[in-house]
Amino acid sequence: MAETKAGTWQVIKAVLGAFAGVQSEKQRQLDFQTKSILPYLIVGIIFAMLFVAGLLLTVTLVLA
Repeated sequence: MAETKAGTWQVIKAVLGAFAGVQSEKQRQLDFQTKSILPYLIVGIIFAMLFVAGLLLTVTLVLA
């Protein structure tokens, strides 16, 4: 298996698939062929912060 560089869309699809808990075998194999985990970590942290911010906003609006 040759290592490749992950494209932006591939990283986003992988992180969203991880958040949802579903991912195709093809996508999983592409993820493990990438050179660096750093793009996945950065996008994952950003999406996690957006998710928490969305939850906080929803709770604040409901309780207001």
